Amino acid sequence: QVQLMESGGGLVEPGGSLRLSCAPSGPSGFISNFDFMAWYRQAPEKERDLVASVTSDGYIYYSDSVKGRFTISKNIAANTLSLQMDNLKSDDTAIYYCLTKTGAGSEYWGQGTQVTVSS
Repeated sequence: QVQLMESGGGLVEPGGSLRLSCAPSGPSGFISNFDFMAWYRQAPEKERDLVASVTSDGYIYYSDSVKGRFTISKNIAANTLSLQMDNLKSDDTAIYYCLTKTGAGSEYWGQGTQVTVSS
């Protein structure tokens, strides 16, 4: 079993930055166990959308809306997944969720962390 804890959300002005972290825990909660890790977000009354992802062999994907502003990274030693978010816009306001998948097909979601971009 794996638990995911997101942190780093908050209120920031447009143009500002935030860094989100996702820390797996539990008997199988090691980043090296996951084939796929990602950040999703869900704005009020909208669907949950993929923001960025990274595979175990290093392939990285960004949605067009965040490309050039967000950076996803894994820290194996610290056992964390991060999302550096720069030049934030009001449209980035959402709850951000961490997702991990194992090669066996198990999927885990975190509880989410709120990001609000407002002046």
